Amino acid sequence: MNRLTSWANLIVIVVSLVFASADSVNGAARGQRALNVPPKGFKALFNGRDLTGWKGLVENPKSRAKMSKAELAGKQARADEDMRAHWEVADGALVFDGRGHSLCTAKDYGDFEMFVDWKIEKGGDSGIYLRGTPQVQIWDTARTGSGAQVGSGGLYNNKKGPSKPLTKADKPVGQWNTFRIIMMGEAVTVFLNDVLVVDRVVMENYWERDKPIYPKGQIELQSHGSKLYFRNVFIRQIPQIPRAKEANKLTEQEKADGFKLLFNGRDLAGWQGNTKGYVAKDGMIVVEPKLGGGDLYTTQEYGNFIMRFEFKLTPGANNGLGIRTPMNVNAAYQGMELQILDNTAEKYKNLRDYQYHGSIYSVVAAKRGYLKPVGEWPQGQWNYQEVIANGKQITVKLNGTTIVDADISKVTDPKVIERHPGLNRDKGYIAFCGHGDKLAFRNLRIKVLD
Repeated sequence: MNRLTSWANLIVIVVSLVFASADSVNGAARGQRALNVPPKGFKALFNGRDLTGWKGLVENPKSRAKMSKAELAGKQARADEDMRAHWEVADGALVFDGRGHSLCTAKDYGDFEMFVDWKIEKGGDSGIYLRGTPQVQIWDTARTGSGAQVGSGGLYNNKKGPSKPLTKADKPVGQWNTFRIIMMGEAVTVFLNDVLVVDRVVMENYWERDKPIYPKGQIELQSHGSKLYFRNVFIRQIPQIPRAKEANKLTEQEKADGFKLLFNGRDLAGWQGNTKGYVAKDGMIVVEPKLGGGDLYTTQEYGNFIMRFEFKLTPGANNGLGIRTPMNVNAAYQGMELQILDNTAEKYKNLRDYQYHGSIYSVVAAKRGYLKPVGEWPQGQWNYQEVIANGKQITVKLNGTTIVDADISKVTDPKVIERHPGLNRDKGYIAFCGHGDKLAFRNLRIKVLD
């Protein structure tokens, strides 16, 4: 071999190593450094060799909860036998033959981040059950008669909140796709092939529509009568209590979109006003009326913006989100106040429509029926709200449903206009308007639209 040939071979080797390294880094970012080997911080739910850590499906969460231990054990044994008959491991993938039932994790999970690769054949239909509840949808987008042209990844069984993906990001049938699923509380975020398709949408309880989704449950790979393939199934559990570090961080998509944190999860930096009655603790801003009264204001003024936050009510709690308001005034009139209220409290049963949660106080009424159950502190459910103030258009979304979408320039009642000079303001502070009740806020972030 001459010197030139040796150098040429060396260059080929170096270039190959560089590309292999780049592929490894890119794969690690997707949770796929090597086949069925989890990235740092994750655990493999599938070991690539056998069905260890998995079990067969026994009915549904509501039914299982009513079974005795002996009854459940007997049904589980039969379900596991069915699992072994129809699920197998081939070439490092979980393969379903299309004739049995769903495959379930042996353990239950609460809040988590999950990666899973999946592949279907022509006409395929499947999904990922979260906490035993259907489902993050998987299907052949050519099945237009079923509505599959919208793409995979949507929360198929939602009735109140969004059920379709934001965009279609599926690869052609027969190719591997990758889900990244983040579940925190009741909200689900889904990336399909690195494309955001579900953005913090509340997942509804399919089995008991009048209740929120269960706090924990098994993860299921849904069978729907077609051959399926899964691999690289990785999970990172997110501690549910406390969740300060997780809750008060921007998602990568929010960073890209220009959102900023309004609350750092540690203290009230960036806020002014009643910093005694509003207390930063355990990753929350907790309203403690006994410590002091008054409103809490941002130190910066805002005009047009998108604000997202979570809040937890106590029974009968009353507060408000002031927008475009001056300081030390009644924000409901000198700015605008969006009600934060326990609509279910007996003492509020005779309020006017424009006084209930989400309403632009005394101006525009909000739709009702979308608040989460209220409980004695620290119980109760977290609600997720988004407020969009863009010129004269004010939009309020509660737990994935739009409850206010109003053009305030169309308010023509002279008495209302006279009482509410704040409707004409185009800039001001954002405030939490205290009314002497305990409640909590977290995950506050904002995107300026100016």
